[in-house]
Amino acid sequence: MNNFNLLVSTSRFNEDNAKAEIWFTLLTCGDRYSIISNLDFSGLIAVVTTLNHRNVISKIKSILIKDPNFFQYILKIIPIDYVCQTNINTIKIIIQNHYRDYIHSDESFMIELNRRKNDLVDRDSFIENIAKFIDNKVNLEHPDKIIRIEILRNVTGISFLQQDDVIKTNASIQT
Repeated sequence: MNNFNLLVSTSRFNEDNAKAEIWFTLLTCGDRYSIISNLDFSGLIAVVTTLNHRNVISKIKSILIKDPNFFQYILKIIPIDYVCQTNINTIKIIIQNHYRDYIHSDESFMIELNRRKNDLVDRDSFIENIAKFIDNKVNLEHPDKIIRIEILRNVTGISFLQQDDVIKTNASIQT
């Protein structure tokens, strides 16, 4: 899948169960037309919700407050703001053009990079290359915002996150 706005993780071989869980959850949130697909990576599922993906994250958090054990198979849900081909210049341009929409001038940031089946980039030089054009202060311990880059072979998802935007479920605590 070359387009998604949620990245869902589960334990290996539980992708079908996690797909059913996220489908039901999105239906509960009001999305009758979500698209849920396996990726070529064990334990990862790509989701396109027709709803605002940030609102969906909030609704899922509300569900989990009422029932912390709601998910049995989903470990993590990451909102994805932009998807592009895995090309260093393209990723850099997207971040350069959009980071100010998410990170205020007085906020600190850090970059998280997750690479799967891609040796294209050297981790440290890639992060350094992206960070050098962002005017904000870097804080690796307690940043105000996180730029998360998920490289999935030839497709990359980019997110501009606050600390609590990624949903980590009780299922992930138990494993």
